[in-house]
Formats: sequence, structure tokens, C-alpha cells
Amino acid sequence: MFNLIQKRRYFFLISAAVIIPGLIIMIYSTLTTGSPFRLSIDFVGGSIYELTFTGPGATEANIRAAFAAFGDETASVQQLGSPEQYRWSVRSVIQDQATSEHVLERLSAIAPINRDLSRSESVSATVGQEVTRAAIVAVFVATVVVIGFIVFAFRQVPRAFRYGVCAVAAMLHDVLVVCSVISLAGLLLGWEVDALFLTALLTVVGFSIQDTIVIFDRIRENIPRYLGEPYETIVNRSILDTIHRSLATQLNAFFVMAAILLFGGDTIKQFIAILFIGLLSGTYSSIFTAVPLLVSWEKGEIPLLRPQPVAAES
Repeated sequence: MFNLIQKRRYFFLISAAVIIPGLIIMIYSTLTTGSPFRLSIDFVGGSIYELTFTGPGATEANIRAAFAAFGDETASVQQLGSPEQYRWSVRSVIQDQATSEHVLERLSAIAPINRDLSRSESVSATVGQEVTRAAIVAVFVATVVVIGFIVFAFRQVPRAFRYGVCAVAAMLHDVLVVCSVISLAGLLLGWEVDALFLTALLTVVGFSIQDTIVIFDRIRENIPRYLGEPYETIVNRSILDTIHRSLATQLNAFFVMAAILLFGGDTIKQFIAILFIGLLSGTYSSIFTAVPLLVSWEKGEIPLLRPQPVAAES
């Protein structure tokens, strides 16, 4: 029987090789930009414009230049529909109504704007802040619920609390991986964190926990079934029992997401890319982080969690 658990130290090194550079990237981003991620107007506030020009002339470059002339050099400009429709979407940090009117006047000089088909709306930063608070609360509640559920459901298994802690550790592993990727992509590709990113992150959290519990449940079933076998062998057997089902389920999702990345619209590609990376990390962490961590804890290999030797009575 192939022994995955025996190679657990290599799996920990792989996770560290991804997470530690990611933390360094987030620290660098914080020092250089003031935030670990590049924030969208959902968090910093701004305006969204949908512009319809009556003829050719407007290009991404001159639209971006018009906003840069009024102080926004990071405006996100995207063409909507076919080029013959002359429709553009712009997300800008400009919030002042008077400044917005000056920008529109400058754009009208490039190509006349059809005011009947164009619109703009302001976005308050407080909306993004409320969504962030809700996401943090959701992750905290998920942590408490998962630990409580596993302790109750695994109450007949020795040291059930460890299963809950290891499941949460795998979840945090995936959160760090996703945050590292979006931080790096923000520096290199200009990706921004928005409310849709938080949706992807919470989806990854739920997926990671669910996949880990499936493996832990098989361990719980196999412990009384294979009494007398070493714990490490039982855990390894449980992984091999479930790994084919986990991989088959995940591959279906990955193929769909890969198709959307290749052929889907630009507005959803960042969301799908983050979801793809998060689910890939979740599949990895369930098998190669949560379970090896559980075995290492059981065998006393974690320095701060080693059982203390009992002092001999004099």
C-alpha cells in the first residue's frame, strides 16, 4: 500500500514554499501601496461609468488619459459588446460630481457621448467595508461551527478536538494561498480585490472544510474497523479510500472553470481564476495538509503540542 502519510514533511515544505513567499509579497505590497491587496472602488469608493459614444474615436488609451487628467491614473477601462456599439465601462476612484462632469466633457470632445444610453453611479466605500466585516465574521463563525460539529460528530474518536483544529488549519492554509495569489496578481497584473473576490474566498472556505470532513469521516469509520493497526496506517488507508472520489469530483469542476477561463467574458475571468486556485488549494490541503497535520499531532511531532513527560515521583 502506497504510504502518503510517510512523506508528510515534504507536503509541509511545499505548503511553506507557497505561503511564506505569499506573506512576504503581502508585506511588500502593504509597505509600497498601503494595503496587502490592490483594492477596487468597492472598498475605496468611486464611480462606475457606462459610456455609449455615438461614433468611433474613443479608445482605451484616450479614455484612460481623460481620467488621468483629473487625478485618476488607475481607472479600469473595458469595452462592452462589439466594437461597433462604441460602449465602454469605466471604474474610477473619482467621487466628486463636478469632477465627473468635467471628465465627461473631456470625453465628449474625443467622441460625442449618447447621454440617453450612458449612465454613472457612485459607490460608497462603506459598502465594501460592511461586506469585509461580514466575510470576517462568516469565517470566524465557520471556524467555531466546524470545530464544534467535528467534536460532537467524532465524540467516539479519541481526541476529537484535534480533527476540528486540523480542518480549520487546512481552511486557513487555503485562505492564505488565495490571498497570496491576489496580492501578487495585484502587483503584476493590476487585479483588484472586490466584493466578488470575497464571494470566491468564502466559496473556497466552504469547499475546503467539506472536503476535509469527508476524509476525516472515513478515518473515524476505519478506526474501529482496523483495530490493532497503527494509527498512521489507518489514516493512510482512509486517504486511499477517498482520494479517487475527491479527485474525480474536483476534476469535473476544474474542467468547467478552465473552459470559462478560456472562452468566458473578461468580467468573470478574475473571479473564476481565484476560484480555480482556491479549489485546487482546497483539494491539496484536505489530503496533504489537514490529514498529515493530524498524524504529526498524534505522534507528538509538533513542538508546541508535544505531550509533556510526567515527572517521576521521588
